[in-house]
Amino acid sequence: HLDLIEVLILDEADRMLDMGFIPQVRQIIRQTPRKGDRQTLLFSATFSDDVMNLARQWTHEPAVVEIEPERPASENVTQKVYAVSGRDKYKVLYNLITQLDLDRVMVFANRKDEVRRVQERLMRDGINAAQLSGDVPQNQRIRTLEQFREGEIQVLVATDVAGRGIHIEDVSHVINYTLPEDPEDYVHRIGRTGRAGAKGVSISFVGEEDAFSLPEIERFISDKLPCEHPPEGLL
Repeated sequence: HLDLIEVLILDEADRMLDMGFIPQVRQIIRQTPRKGDRQTLLFSATFSDDVMNLARQWTHEPAVVEIEPERPASENVTQKVYAVSGRDKYKVLYNLITQLDLDRVMVFANRKDEVRRVQERLMRDGINAAQLSGDVPQNQRIRTLEQFREGEIQVLVATDVAGRGIHIEDVSHVINYTLPEDPEDYVHRIGRTGRAGAKGVSISFVGEEDAFSLPEIERFISDKLPCEHPPEGLL
């Protein structure tokens, strides 16, 4: 009974725009009371002109609250960048997990097929890994996150669907198997580690296809990320 709605919350407005969900959201909102007859809260990590346009359409005389981080990247995260060719990425990933004996790792890739491929290879090589992407049903996502939180899953391989709004303690490492196209997603990814005052490590693999994304990320975080070759043992 959407006509009885008193409070409407629109979370991740910028992501809804990016993913093309706005027509469906409009369809839902049209079935709720008019904006003057309900309370509407709209949350967004960024406020582009498009997001502000949605806010004007869907809210009534809103109060605006902005929280600006002192630094866009966490001070608690040690950031490393490894220059790795595409064919060596998996080898370096596997060796990092096994040689450092990592037991709670998040690995990010840009595409769903890449996430699935990496997760399946890790499983074949004896590492307990699960995947999280837009293809995974919501109930399965919740179950996977709970298993990861409880330590039953060693490695979670994910697209940026897992980059925001997920708080899991004691994630020691975030590994960017591929660099994100949007610099802001880089900050959200590495923010999965180094939480609540703990120290964390992010390692980004930069291959032939990723290199063009690095300067944009550096500009966004106002920091230089020196690119180095991985230690010989990882190759």
